Amino acid sequence: MRDFNMIVILMLSAYGLVAQEKSSLGKDTMNTHIKYLQEINLVGRNTRADIHFLPEIVGTTINAGKKNSLIVMDNVQGNVVTNTMRQVMAKVPGIQVWESDPSGIQIGIAARGLSPNRSWEFNLRQNGYDISSDPFGYPEAYYTPQLNAVQRIQVVRGAASLQYGPQFGGLVNFILKDGSESGKPFEYESQQTAGSFGLFNSYNAIGGQTAKSNYYAFWDHRRGDGFRDNSGFRVNTGFAKYSWKMSPKLRAGVEMTHFNYSNSQPGGLTDEQFTKDPYQSIRKRNWFGVTWSMAAFTLDYEINEKSRLNVKLFGMDGVRNSVGFMQTPNIPDTVNALTLQYNNRRTDVDRYKNIGAEARYISDYTIGKTKQTLSAGMRFFNGSTHRRQNGKGDTGSDFSLTTLGEYPTDLQFTTFNAAVFFENIFRLGKRLLIIPGFRVEHIRNTAEGRLNISGNTEIKIGDQDRIRRFVLPGIGAEYHIGMTEIYANYSHAYRPVLFSDLTSNPSIDVIDQDLQDAKGYNIDLGYRGRIRDHLFFDISGYLLQYNNRIGGISQQRQDGSFYNYRTNVGNSNSRGVEALVEFSPVKAWLPNTRFGNLSVFISLAFIDARYQEFRVVTKQGNVLVETNLKGKRVENAPRQIHRAGLTYVRKKLTLTAQYSYVSDAFTDANNTVTPTANGVNGLIPAYDIIDFSGTYRFSQKLFVKAGINNLFNEAYFTRRAGGYPGPGIMTSESRNGFMTVGVKL
Repeated sequence: MRDFNMIVILMLSAYGLVAQEKSSLGKDTMNTHIKYLQEINLVGRNTRADIHFLPEIVGTTINAGKKNSLIVMDNVQGNVVTNTMRQVMAKVPGIQVWESDPSGIQIGIAARGLSPNRSWEFNLRQNGYDISSDPFGYPEAYYTPQLNAVQRIQVVRGAASLQYGPQFGGLVNFILKDGSESGKPFEYESQQTAGSFGLFNSYNAIGGQTAKSNYYAFWDHRRGDGFRDNSGFRVNTGFAKYSWKMSPKLRAGVEMTHFNYSNSQPGGLTDEQFTKDPYQSIRKRNWFGVTWSMAAFTLDYEINEKSRLNVKLFGMDGVRNSVGFMQTPNIPDTVNALTLQYNNRRTDVDRYKNIGAEARYISDYTIGKTKQTLSAGMRFFNGSTHRRQNGKGDTGSDFSLTTLGEYPTDLQFTTFNAAVFFENIFRLGKRLLIIPGFRVEHIRNTAEGRLNISGNTEIKIGDQDRIRRFVLPGIGAEYHIGMTEIYANYSHAYRPVLFSDLTSNPSIDVIDQDLQDAKGYNIDLGYRGRIRDHLFFDISGYLLQYNNRIGGISQQRQDGSFYNYRTNVGNSNSRGVEALVEFSPVKAWLPNTRFGNLSVFISLAFIDARYQEFRVVTKQGNVLVETNLKGKRVENAPRQIHRAGLTYVRKKLTLTAQYSYVSDAFTDANNTVTPTANGVNGLIPAYDIIDFSGTYRFSQKLFVKAGINNLFNEAYFTRRAGGYPGPGIMTSESRNGFMTVGVKL
């Protein structure tokens, strides 16, 4: 079957290469070579397709020469309410999804062999500004926009490192609705959803547009019991945005977001427990909660018909709380025979405060008679994290952050970042574009406080103050062949030393004072395009080089004592193929049929992520033993991620079936196959699942959507957690259904 898929791709690629330039666009298409597109305008407004390419230029940013995708959310089938990312991003090849959250509260996505842990290898943004806790010190994302409110999602692979930030994975930018799509002064939107396991979601929004302004505001409430015992949740999200055209050239906007949730965590399982009952829970006292508030102010100024300026000021205040019995699942949480109470739980609290600004400028100019385009920008960011951990919590079962005494771990982290970037489109004739660029980064990380309390003595972290400055170069290219194009890109990326890498207990750990940031690069080479209105494709190969990976190795002092040395231990390399083909045989061969349209898509990703060098030193008795894991597969990196689907559309009815396959993966660099007794390490088996959904639109104002996820009730898991929210096997959701009724007035 997989060989057949590759043959189909090659045949369709050849078909695209010989297509004549006069190929026209149908009504369901968009011109992939639009030069300017205001960020507030709808992309794909008059199409029923859910996947597009980003135009060469959007607002003040350049997308030419980069592997990218644009997801139009109004056209996505499936359970959008619970942020089911395997459906939302089905046509973005190679996206790996961790599926253990009971309702899509926090997404975990990655690509090309990177870790999906809270999407920390991607630069996650909402309306163009950061939403993670600290992109340069603690890049985990605890907030995910409610997808009912999302108008479109921009995905730019590693080549996004020059304009947006240096992350290896690239950019994922959630563009929320802003009222401009309504085309009238006032519109009310409501979507009410009910589903399995007590799911209820109520989404209500107002928005509108006048000659000089547009606005949008929504409130979303979601609750449910979860698909496992002790996995109930409550989520609330509020958002408001107002944009005002102050003059023909100047537009200002302000927006605010508030998000909070709490959910009971069922904990992880051992392999034996998973085999017996994958949906059981052995933890009933574990809780997790987040409160996230963000604000942003934007200015768009059209300097003249050739030049524009965009400025964003943004800030965030967030809290992450957890309490629970966090031992591995082979250790039961039982009542103490002496006290007749449960053991004390562990309490952790983080507080994040960030503020930042980005300015972007774009301008056309000419060399000879040919128009060229320059994009430049700068960024300032300042963030602080106050971390308190290992607090001795109470013996109860509810969500209580009560602690008995001080937090043993009390740390303060700060990050300051300044960056400038330049990219330029050089147009050489009518077909060829060359896009060189670079980004200059300045990063300062500090850490202070205590790691623990021993008796009456505080164990201090030791002052950490690191400053780095460096340049990230890159270059891209496009060669147009009718409505198709060959594209290529080479861009450097990096991952700064994280806060966790700067902390160590001085009595047992030592940090390498020459610890280096992880650095590397992404290379893409591909062919993409659209043939009339019946074929859409993107086929590419990639190489991701990831150097200076950080790890801990055992070392011995001259006095014979041992310590853990945190340093750069090795490099890894990921290479593979990512391919998407969507084809409509009806539009190709039966354009005038009355029986509706049928389209099929195949999204394939082949990944070979391996360590080139990975030094490991372990203590065995009183002897240090050194090995090298060269050639081992990178953990959490399946070799294949394939998705395929059929969509049938006739008048007001749309039906979609989707198949997902993910091959097996390891959870550690040693490539452990036999699971450990606690379920933390071992193979993650391959799995495949089928989802089905349908939408019926009674009118432009009223629709009903329903679906079944995991149709054949596959028992599977996508991760083994070492800590939160486990540790152990984190079971994925069993068969579940939903129904949504939506109205616009």
